[in-house]
Amino acid sequence: MAPEPWLSVVVPTRARFTRLRWLLNALEEQSLPADEWEVIVAHDGVPETARIVAEHPLAAAGRLHGVSLDHLAGPAAKRNLGWRAARGSTIVFTDDDCRPPPEWLDRLAASVRGRPGAVVQGATRPDPDELALTRVTPWWRSQEIAPPTLEAQTCNIAYPRDLLERLGGFDERTFSGVGGEDADLCVRAIGAGAEQVSSPATTFHAVEDMGLLGQIRVALRWTDVVAIYARHPRLRRRLILGLFWKPRHPLVLLATVGLLLSPRSRGALVLCLPYAWRVRPSRRHGLRAFAVALPTIPARGLIDLAEVVALARGSIAHRTLVL
Repeated sequence: MAPEPWLSVVVPTRARFTRLRWLLNALEEQSLPADEWEVIVAHDGVPETARIVAEHPLAAAGRLHGVSLDHLAGPAAKRNLGWRAARGSTIVFTDDDCRPPPEWLDRLAASVRGRPGAVVQGATRPDPDELALTRVTPWWRSQEIAPPTLEAQTCNIAYPRDLLERLGGFDERTFSGVGGEDADLCVRAIGAGAEQVSSPATTFHAVEDMGLLGQIRVALRWTDVVAIYARHPRLRRRLILGLFWKPRHPLVLLATVGLLLSPRSRGALVLCLPYAWRVRPSRRHGLRAFAVALPTIPARGLIDLAEVVALARGSIAHRTLVL
């Protein structure tokens, strides 16, 4: 009889068919011995997703399993469904827009073994095979995470299964959408006595051209982030001036005031300068990328205002002010 895997990789997914294939292919290439791990894909019951999972070589090897809900749900509900169906004593969370290198699980497993009972978070970097996109569009989006972070992003993190059971997993009722559920879980884990540590295990995150409207749609989804600060008031000290989620937010509000006052006084436009300086493009991705991004500063103001609007809505819903 084959040994039970001690490590289970849980992936929530929704209609990212190509990205899901790439992730599964990358997992198939992992250097960690095959009998030590399995993959659980949690999805909405979309037939194409079920087909991709069923036909992948990992499924034929008995190391990939799909579980599905009969309704649309957010990532918190899918992750809960996934880890509860898993066999491993350690649950690793990643996302369907990630592509880990072959040594990822091996390094993460070594970190887990070295710190039993801890929440182990690895690093995330933009996918090097897709970085060319950053030079041709200002509206690219990816993830760059140096652990450990308060947000405890679930693109590269491991939890002991017994800890998840004690905590009841992700709070899918409060965090029914996207955003905040991962940070809330980690804060509760630390409150329960767990340690959060970093790991050298790195995964690569997709680089995608979202377009301006796509960036605004993403910004508008952060409503439930406010729930973290409503539930864990001590975290307010991490906010800018105890109020603002990101350093850009007070500056974009100041710039908005400047624009509103400018018809009466041209001098009011000086209030826009701190924001413009804050969001000036970096030259890290080359002069061409810098030149492409420079004219987009006003549009970036719209994205940040959309985030502030989402947080204001969340402030009303969760009865605590965060902007």
